[in-house]
Amino acid sequence: MTGTRAQTAGEATPAERAATLCDAVLAGDRRSLARLLTAVENRTPLAEAALRRLYPMAGKAQLIGITGPPGAGKSTLVAALIAELRRAGRPVAVVAVDPSSPITGGAVLGDRVRMQAYADDDGVFIRSMASRGHAGGLSSATTAAAAVFDAAGFDAVLIETVGTGQSEVEVAATADTTVVVEAPEMGDEIQAIKAGLLEVADIIVVNKGDRPGAHRTAGQLHAMLADAPHEARPGRPVPKHPEVLVTTAATGEGVVELLAALDRHRTTSGRGDVQATRMARAEAQIWAVLSDRLRDRARSMEAAPMAAALLGAVAAHELDPYAAADRLLELMAGTGASSAGSRD
Repeated sequence: MTGTRAQTAGEATPAERAATLCDAVLAGDRRSLARLLTAVENRTPLAEAALRRLYPMAGKAQLIGITGPPGAGKSTLVAALIAELRRAGRPVAVVAVDPSSPITGGAVLGDRVRMQAYADDDGVFIRSMASRGHAGGLSSATTAAAAVFDAAGFDAVLIETVGTGQSEVEVAATADTTVVVEAPEMGDEIQAIKAGLLEVADIIVVNKGDRPGAHRTAGQLHAMLADAPHEARPGRPVPKHPEVLVTTAATGEGVVELLAALDRHRTTSGRGDVQATRMARAEAQIWAVLSDRLRDRARSMEAAPMAAALLGAVAAHELDPYAAADRLLELMAGTGASSAGSRD
């Protein structure tokens, strides 16, 4: 025998295992889907091989981002939306991004616990994913997971962000429609302005509509939007002002109207809007993959000794982080050139 386990006769390659796994996912096997999502979250070679096969089959699902400050009731609203989507006979998937455990790196809150009513429904799949320190309110694997659900035949994919209140705008590059959820009488409208959330909103929902002041908060938000210019996101045309709705997710009040607003946004977005959204999503995906690969190369065997030395120099304030990053990029460029030369 010559060596590594990967070279053992008869052992399937990652591409072969990915093909088998993808076939099972496309056939509706939920355990295989769960296995693939775990691989995607852990960024394994199996996940990359599977995504290469599944990506051309995606692009049909309605991707809905649900974001907003903590305590606004995002998870309750997601559960209410699931109920309405299922009544309409639509299969729905949820990517619920939670804060990470500092010990295991896993999802802390586990939004699936809040949605156990759908545990036996084959038309619903809920996946909690850890943010793992990602600053945009999402996991770096969120878009990839959404593509897997899309290819697997889910008609709607709900993406619920962490809810840090200050860094939730990244969901706009992932979703077709971004819903910003607020709660009445909590000063959240000011928080939303500070976070830039209103600028990325396609629909604004004042949840907990049974509380005093809910309709007043909705009116204030509507007035603020009417008075302020709604600027275009990078690469997108100037959009219309978002609709402002009031819901009480705990009872389901207003959720039918929200679903209708989501469908209106889906059908009334112009071709240019759709293309711009997809271009923004493609850009975010490419940059995420590129960032991950650069990080992996910087931690590779060739770069590890210099990386350790640079970390020590930056920690001791002997070198600034910009110069350290430049040196690592130079090292990786040199390694890439030498590797290319060795293959010729």
